[in-house]
Amino acid sequence: MEVKVEKGWKEGLLSEFEQPYFEQLTEFVRNEYQTKQIYPPAKEIFNAFDLCPFENVKVVIIGQDPYHGSGQAHGLCFSVLDGVRFPPSLRNIFKEINGDLGHPVPQSGDLSRWAKQGVLLLNATLTVCAHQAGSHQGKGWERFTDAAIKAVSEQKENIVFLLWGAYAQRKGQIIDNSKHLVLESVHPSPLSASRGFFGNHHFSSANTYLKENGKMPVNW
Repeated sequence: MEVKVEKGWKEGLLSEFEQPYFEQLTEFVRNEYQTKQIYPPAKEIFNAFDLCPFENVKVVIIGQDPYHGSGQAHGLCFSVLDGVRFPPSLRNIFKEINGDLGHPVPQSGDLSRWAKQGVLLLNATLTVCAHQAGSHQGKGWERFTDAAIKAVSEQKENIVFLLWGAYAQRKGQIIDNSKHLVLESVHPSPLSASRGFFGNHHFSSANTYLKENGKMPVNW
């Protein structure tokens, strides 16, 4: 299958696109879009890669599933489009940025502005059935997104990986932390944020590391 994705990612992940599992995944996803309500819109499945070209990546944030409510998911983990009410985890992310860096909470929950600065906002699973969390897990997306994380870890240096919660931390076990900065904390969900997400200073720590390694800090 011909996958439309940013050129650098296409080259870096070419072997994945040619694997039998990816053919099966494509078949499954295509059928789901034809028969059910699936998020994000099909043209936005690879938004995380398209808005953050491989050569620009300097920070990676790993999420789990796209949002499964109407009008929320648009291919970037934790992000929602303008005008969409902030989900609780995103609200807590902005709260930590405010506490860490003093930035006011923005009007928009669209994190495309981060992606365009080199932040890869990667969900482990890139599609989901409406109102059914986890419905597309175990179909092949996790293997594909592991390959993306591995490509960044192996082919780049001095990348910041932000791993929030046990799921992201397990997925991050393939990262070479001898040449990257790996920051871990609990998830920003209301269930856990007060147990160590608030006050983790990941955003200032990321920017300090980027500057120390000759990279532009992110305007969070």
